[in-house]
Amino acid sequence: MDKMEKIVSLCKRRGFVNPSCEIYGGFANSYSYGPYGSQLKKNIKDLWWKMFVESREDIVGIDGPILLHPKLWQASGHTEGFNDAMVDCKKCKKRFRADHLVEEAIGEDLEGKIDEMNQAIAKNKIKCPECGKFDWTEVRTFNMMFKTEMNGVEGDVYLRPETAGAIFVDFKNVMDSMHLKIPFGIAQIGKAFRNEIIAGNFIFRLREFEQMEIEYFISPEEKWESLFDSWLEDQEKYLAELGVKKDEIRRFEHPKEKLSHYSQKTVDIEYEYPFGFQELYGLAHRSDFDLKTHSKASNEKLEYYDQENNKKYIPHVLEPTFGLDRSILAAICSAYDEEKVKDETRIVMRFPKHIAPVQIAVLPLSKKDELRPLAREVFEKLKNQYASEYDETQSIGKRYRRQDEIGTPYCVTIDFDSLEDKAVTVRDRDSMKQERVNIDKLEQYFEEKFK
Repeated sequence: MDKMEKIVSLCKRRGFVNPSCEIYGGFANSYSYGPYGSQLKKNIKDLWWKMFVESREDIVGIDGPILLHPKLWQASGHTEGFNDAMVDCKKCKKRFRADHLVEEAIGEDLEGKIDEMNQAIAKNKIKCPECGKFDWTEVRTFNMMFKTEMNGVEGDVYLRPETAGAIFVDFKNVMDSMHLKIPFGIAQIGKAFRNEIIAGNFIFRLREFEQMEIEYFISPEEKWESLFDSWLEDQEKYLAELGVKKDEIRRFEHPKEKLSHYSQKTVDIEYEYPFGFQELYGLAHRSDFDLKTHSKASNEKLEYYDQENNKKYIPHVLEPTFGLDRSILAAICSAYDEEKVKDETRIVMRFPKHIAPVQIAVLPLSKKDELRPLAREVFEKLKNQYASEYDETQSIGKRYRRQDEIGTPYCVTIDFDSLEDKAVTVRDRDSMKQERVNIDKLEQYFEEKFK
């Protein structure tokens, strides 16, 4: 079993991530976050909001709707241009993203070049990875936006394929209400939906996913290069807070010929997942394309008034984008560890303490009635300050292993000696060292540990 299979198994076994609608056989590569997964997800979101919104004077947050005016997507080019190239195997009916199929077979990136992809498949006789046959449809484009209908609205309405659109169309409202000075940012965490041809690699590529995104507005005359580098460093600092190591990430700058016409620079931060280096975060200089486009389409002036210089202009934008689900998967992959302990393999999730779904587990040595009142008293003392769990099922050894797999930094064990000496045993997840601590000093003890 490879590392990815072990991680998927652990996530299901310990309530991090489960296949959605499993009683009906699952559904279209969708997943549910279980009790520990949803807490981990919340902790990662809260950390991002704290780091990039609450701790900064130059960034404010919004929460825009999933259903936005269809004209927004027409103006941004999504209605006509948000396409992938697909190709179907006529034998097994499996659908593939054509540019990925070609690149994996011959190592050539032909994204956006339909004719060349058709030629490459024919010339190299690329076989279906699923059934091994060479019998393909023509490569054709496929719009990735999900369509729906809305009462009182003529035509198609779309689930948003990205969160940025809501920020740009709210630019004027935020400016009017907050009186912000350039440079400033607008941040948002929210769902996005893309009808991907291929979803896969667990929660890495989903059709329903969450983004954490900032549009950072700057003057067109700003020397933006150092600011761009600063944002890359901030993205990497955030990853370090998730427990991701420096040698697990790398930067990939998009070549000039692959940039959008409006972009001056785009850099991806890639993470080494068990299935290889893949895009985790992105940072792009989008010039004034978005605000200018929506200003023209809506006949509204989306300008910034520079009081000091008495002039108006459309700001340029730096866009740091963070994939939430991919961040969760990166945190899980970086935390996963195995070690030999007395001829057994101990699986331990070494989450940083501030994102661990459970921070302290309170474990009475046994289920005997004598221990329960004191154990409950200790639990009540800790639960309002730390994410805590009370567990008295199974043997103490099995409970330790369970908490290791959840990633709980500390276990507090109440034994029969505790009834006499009013002390407990605190076990450290990473070292497995145990320390005796007086109950009346327990809060002070953990205050130091969680600094």
